[in-house]
Amino acid sequence: MSHVKAGGTSKNTRDSPGQRLGVKLFGGQSVKNGQVIVRQTGSNKRGGKGTMVSRNYTIHATMDGIVQYTTRRVRLFSGKSVSRVEVTVV
Repeated sequence: MSHVKAGGTSKNTRDSPGQRLGVKLFGGQSVKNGQVIVRQTGSNKRGGKGTMVSRNYTIHATMDGIVQYTTRRVRLFSGKSVSRVEVTVV
């Protein structure tokens, strides 16, 4: 005979670990070739000069230098113009 009352089953116990997204190097910081600057889902920030955007939209440095963030206007497929952050290495 059980000495503990029935607890029932829990259904909502699964959870995935965080993806560690975000800005890894901020403006003015030095960067080396191949280092990750931004990890993101989707192209929220655009890669500019001295950077490379990989398949999962991670922005890497392609040369040694200093990270800079600037805003610029980008035209969407629908024709709408929106501002986006551009990451460059100089």
